[in-house]
Order: sequence, then structure tokens, then C-alpha cells
Amino acid sequence: MHLRSNYIFRSAFLFTILIISFSSCKIMEPYRKPTVVKEESLYRDQAAGDSSNIADIPWRKLFSDKILIALIDEALVNNPDLQIAMARMKKTEATLKQSRAAFFPTLSVAPAINIQKSDLTGLIRDYQIAASTSWEADIWGRLRNQKRASLDLFLRSESYKRAVQSQLIADVANIYYTILALDAKLQVTEKTIEYRNSEVETIRLMKDNDMVTGADLVQSQANLYSAKVSLPDIKQSIYETENTLSLILGRNPGPVTRGSLSDQEISGSLHTGVPALMLANRPDVQEAEYQLRYGYEMTNAARKSFYPTLTVSATGGYMATDISKMFDPSSLFWNVLGGLTQPVFNKGMNRQRLQMAMADQEEYLLSYKQVLLRSGEEVANSMYSYQNASEKISLRKSQIEYLQKSVDYTMELLKYTSSTTYTNVLMAEMNLLSAQLGSINDKLQQLQSVVILYKSLGGGWK
Repeated sequence: MHLRSNYIFRSAFLFTILIISFSSCKIMEPYRKPTVVKEESLYRDQAAGDSSNIADIPWRKLFSDKILIALIDEALVNNPDLQIAMARMKKTEATLKQSRAAFFPTLSVAPAINIQKSDLTGLIRDYQIAASTSWEADIWGRLRNQKRASLDLFLRSESYKRAVQSQLIADVANIYYTILALDAKLQVTEKTIEYRNSEVETIRLMKDNDMVTGADLVQSQANLYSAKVSLPDIKQSIYETENTLSLILGRNPGPVTRGSLSDQEISGSLHTGVPALMLANRPDVQEAEYQLRYGYEMTNAARKSFYPTLTVSATGGYMATDISKMFDPSSLFWNVLGGLTQPVFNKGMNRQRLQMAMADQEEYLLSYKQVLLRSGEEVANSMYSYQNASEKISLRKSQIEYLQKSVDYTMELLKYTSSTTYTNVLMAEMNLLSAQLGSINDKLQQLQSVVILYKSLGGGWK
């Protein structure tokens, strides 16, 4: 009867192990990258072309302005956001090392002295030096899941640092180009003021000779001040933009050494490559996927909390009532204990932990999809913006040429015909100034579109 009971117990135990092993097959499956968007249409109607990609160009070769390159170097050393990202990497690296240490046994040493008083024997002293160790056998891979999750966190922080660097380079370049554009607008406005100063003198002489009226002279003076009044706003924008760039560079607010807008060129062709390469190269996409991998591993680790854990522990040392006999062989003691622990009732903590992990994984999946869609949007928008800016630059050149002729011709007609008034000259000059400022905006749009495209494709961190 006793043998039969043992047989039934062993059979039930083996059957339980088989059921657990079968049910754990799902949680042993490795992570697989999900397909959440259609990569072939990620760029909308922008042709992907071949596999070449502007993001493969090192940023030092992309920009031709040596001053800009020096500013980017300064930002990479001193920018607070990048320093924070590097500190985050150190933190996750420590977490990774901690997860690796979980595979090794724990060891602790505890020397102790126990003193007891007795009416019969007086003081009794026990001296003890003991060491204890414990080791968990990772049967179901829970520790491996936690280790992989810690690795994913580290890689995610590394990708975050790359994303910060890529964004930092783009920000420095875009703000630098903005300052150059403001400088160019200041120069155009100052030249316009010089021209209108001389024009006021011309109109005054024409009035003295009864060629124009007093109203024309007043209009010319008002036209001069309309240009002058825009100078403070341009200078204010330059002042504030310099301070913004100084903050990014990690320096005190102040002036920034710079070149000129007309000297700016972008090296290399604007190839976007195929979407799959962009997704593999872009740091924030990498960051989002590592976060998703982390969620997957933590969900599996939470599932494995329902399974039994096998722990082996041992304790050994010396114990004696006389310290002189502490290390005698007769004072040695030790014990070894192996135990299998199956969670049964834990106040629902394991179940809630699993539900939280599954919710996190779902959130990370949706965030990953959102990053992919935003990436495609940025590439499509920046490429389209560059094409439009290039088209406008070509058209604007002809517009400015004809508007300059219009100003010259109208001014000559004002001198020799009575059918032309200063109002005609005023309109022509306003249109010319607007076109000249517009051409600066076109150049700025073209340069910034290239920078945004470069960042959108994952450039800047290599």
C-alpha cells in the first residue's frame, strides 16, 4: 500500500511537471519584431530610389561651414541634454550588471558572539563564524528575461543618447541658419534704407522744380521710415536667437561668431534610401523598439512568477564556547538545503504584476507604431519642402530681376511724365523689398529642409 502511494505521488508529480513544461513553451518563445506599418508607402508619394541614404554621410562632411562645424563640436561637449542622456546610459549599465549578478550565488559572512547568564554556570559565551550562500536555479528563464530586459533598457538609453545627438546637431544647424537669414534680412533692410534716403533727396529736388507734389515728398519720407521701423524687430530677433543658440551650446548668453547665408552649401545628394534602412538607422525608432522588447521580456518574466522556483542554500562555519578551540575540526558545522517553492496565494500580486506588464507592452507597441508613422511623415514633409524651396528660389530670382527693373523704370517715368505718381514708385519698391526678403526665406527653407531630412533619416549620430 505504501509503495502504491509513492508511485501515485511520483506519477502526479511528473504529470504536473509535464503540464508546466508544456504551458511554458509559449513564454520561452524569443521576441519577434512586429509589423505595424506598411513600409513601402511610408514616404507617401516621395520616391525612395536606391539604397543610398543621405544619413550615411558623416555630419562633418554634410556641412561646409567650418564655423558651424566648430559650434556643433562645442554643443556635443557642453550641451546639458546630451550630458543627461550619457548619465542615463551609466544608470542603465549599472542595472544591466546587477541583472547579470543575479545568476551567481549570494554569499554572506556573519561572525557573532552570544553571551548568556545562568545562576548555575555563570556567564556562557558562544563564538561563531558562519558563512551562508544561496542560489536560484533559473529553470523557466525568469532571470534570463530580466537580464534581457535590462539589456534592452541599456540599448534603449544608448539609442536615446543617439537621438539626442542627432536632434542636437539639427537644432544647432537650423538655429545657425536662422541667424544667418536674419543677418541677410538686416543687410537688405539697411541697403533699402540707404536707397530710400537718397530717394527722399531726389524727390525733394523734384518738388523744388515742380516736378512732383508735396504729397509725394511726404510719401517718400514715410516710405523711408517704414523701412527703418523694421530694423529694431530684426535686431531683437537676432539677439534672442543668439541667446537660444548659446543655451544649446551650454554657454552664457552672448554673441555668436558666424558666416553668411550666401556661402552656405550642402554636400551630397538628397537620397532617402528605402524605408527599411531608415527604420533601422533612426535612433528614436531603435529606442521605441528596444522599449517594446523590454516590455515583452518583462511580460514573460511576470508570467514565470506563477511557476515554482528551485533554490539551493547552504550554511557552514565554526562554533565553540572557547575561542581557543574555534577552528578545531570538532567545531565545524554545515548544512545544505534545496527547496522547490510554488506560489499559491500572494495577495494577487503576481496576477496584478502580469496585467501591468501586459498593459505596458501594449502601450510600447502603440508608441512604436506612432514613432514609425511620425518618421515617415517627417521624411515626406522635409523632402517636399526642399523641392518647393528649390523651385521658389529659381522663380524668385526672375521675380526680383523684373521688380528691380520696375522700380528703375517707374522712377524714370516719374521724372519725365505726369501720368506717373510716386504711388507707383512706392508700390514697386514695396514689392521689391518683399521679394528680396522672400528670397532669404526660400534659402533658409531649403537649408533647413536638408537638415530636417538628414535628421529624419537617422543622420548625425554616426
